[in-house]
Formats: sequence, C-alpha cells, structure tokens
Amino acid sequence: MAAAPVTVYHEYVGQTLAPSTIEVRAQVTGLLERQAFADGARVNRGDLLYVIDPRPYLSQLDQARANLAQAQANLANAQRTLQRYERLIAQHAVSQQDYDTAVAQEKANRANVDAQRALVRDAELNVGYTRLRAPADGFMSNSLVRPGSLITAQQTLLDTLYSSDPMWVTFTLSEDRFLEVQKRLQRAPGEQPDQAPPFHIRLADGTEYSFPGKLNFVDAALDQRSGTLQVRVSVPNPQRVLRPNLFVRVVVPSYQNPNAIRVPQQAVQELQGLKSVYVVTADNTAQIRQIAADYRTGSDWLVQSGLQPGEMVVVEGGSKVKPGAPIKPVLAQQQPPAAPTQSPAATAAQASPQTPATTASTLRPAAPPETATR
Repeated sequence: MAAAPVTVYHEYVGQTLAPSTIEVRAQVTGLLERQAFADGARVNRGDLLYVIDPRPYLSQLDQARANLAQAQANLANAQRTLQRYERLIAQHAVSQQDYDTAVAQEKANRANVDAQRALVRDAELNVGYTRLRAPADGFMSNSLVRPGSLITAQQTLLDTLYSSDPMWVTFTLSEDRFLEVQKRLQRAPGEQPDQAPPFHIRLADGTEYSFPGKLNFVDAALDQRSGTLQVRVSVPNPQRVLRPNLFVRVVVPSYQNPNAIRVPQQAVQELQGLKSVYVVTADNTAQIRQIAADYRTGSDWLVQSGLQPGEMVVVEGGSKVKPGAPIKPVLAQQQPPAAPTQSPAATAAQASPQTPATTASTLRPAAPPETATR
C-alpha cells in the first residue's frame, strides 16, 4: 500500500434562502390604483411598486393644513392680547387674574399649533404611504393583488421581494456529526468562521456550482425536535443561478490526510463492526490484522491505523487463505487475464494446489487528492 493525499467530503441536503425576503404590505387602507412593475422584474431600492388611491388622504392633508392655519391665527391673536395685558398690568389697569388668563391662553394656542403641525405631518405621511416603493434591491415575485382591489393597512400582502446576491444556503448537522466535527476541530464549529474550509454547492442536476460558499452562521442550540444543528453558508450569486427555496447538496471537506493509505474494499473483511485484512509477510505467509478505516474513496477504504506504506494485502482469494498459511502472491497490476471459461479465483486455485495463489496489492503511485465518502 502507498500513501497518497486524500480529502474526505461530507454531503448534506441544503436549501437556498434569500438574505432579504421582504413582504410588501401597505401602511394605509384604500383601493389599489395601479401596479408599477412587471411580475418577476428586478427592482432597485426606491423604485415605485404600487399606487393606492391618494384622494382621501389628500383631503385629510388639506383639512389638517387648514386646522393648522386656524391654530396659527388663534396663536397670533393670543400673543397680541398678551402684549396688551403686559402693558396694562404694569399700569395696574387690569387685574392679575385677567393677566394670568391671557398668559395661559397664549400657551394653550401655542400648544395647539404644535398639535396641528403634527397632524399635518401625519397626513403627509399617509399621502406618501399611498405610493409603495421598493425597500431594497432585488426581484419581485408574482403580485397577489390587482388594480381595483381593496388594500387593508398592514394586513393585505401585496407581493414579496427577494434579494439575489449573495444567497444563503442552510443545512443541518446531526448530533453525531456535530460531536465528531467538534472533536476533530477541538473547538465548537462556527467559533472561527474565517478559518472554515470552503463549502461547495452541487445543483439538483449534478453540476457543480462555480462559486464556493463561506460559513455564515452556526446556530447556538440544537433543534430539540429533530436533534439537528442548523448551519448557514453565504454563496455569491452574480448570475442568479440560485433561486430562493432551491434544493442543493452542500459538499463540505471534513477530513484531510496527506499520507492516507488506501485498501481495496474487497480486501477488507468486516465482522461485528471490526475491519481486518490479510497482510502478506516477508516469508509469503498470510497474517490477519485489524485495521481502523472509517472513510471510503471510490471502491477503496482509507486506513487510519493498522497498516504501513509498502505492506502487501490480499485482494482476491482471501476466502481460501488461513492465518499463518503460506501463499503465492501475485501483484494485482501484474495479474494475467483469466481464461474465458474460468474465473480469476479458479485460476489462482489451479496454480498451486498446496499453496494458494492469491492476488495481492502493494505499492501504488501517489495520486492527487480525491473525494472520499464515509
């Protein structure tokens, strides 16, 4: 067996989410006069979306302005009256009570002006609310109302605006996987997001998304109903390939070993959760050895302990081998092709009735990093 760099990836089912998902609702009640955008269109912050009939609110604004003008006239009259009483009180021509009444009347009229001015501002706001504008850049969904519909303030949902770049992808970790990652990192996942590896996205048709994702959020608590931990990554989406609520697969590099030993799957025997292989010793005898292998790459197991680079393991014919029995190893890459009517196992058995001919695998050339599954 030869050591070669291998990266193990875990895949999770994820779903895309727009960072800004804004429900468009009106602040005032009225009849919808017109829709200023096409369904599904891109809009910029401040673009006009809807117009509600403003005539009732324009009337309220005119009334508020008239009340303000009346209050200002009353204030001016109270101020002139107070000025006259100030001169008369100095001459003791009016009583103190009349003077105090004039002072109070002036203050009351001044407060009334402030109140009427506030009502004017409120009426102006309501007039402005009849024109609904985009609160952010993004794409509009299908409008749920049409011109002529009655809109109820803060209740009627008109449309939903979705941002598109970047896009969030959310997925969940099981308790076991969360504890495994935490043990390997020796810290809680998400504490150092800048040091997290890139996350790759695979679309539903199997194609790889061209932009890697970056860790954005790890929930502080597990969901008590499902026992999973929510994780979120942020992915650039300049070409709008990703849409909200799209199901994708998140490919996460979770294990890297620059000197991984790979053993063909058919060479590994499993019994009650323990894995073992037959190792060919220097005197061509078979020795059974227990190994630790938790990950696979293609049809090979990645051995974490139990084997050393350069050792040979039995790949084929292992069912005929006994511990300590002499064998005649044949290198896997040098094994001659079997006869058309015979299987490789039969050929090996006929090669030496006393000493089984066993296909063995030895040193392999180093390969570039590969994707492995667990």
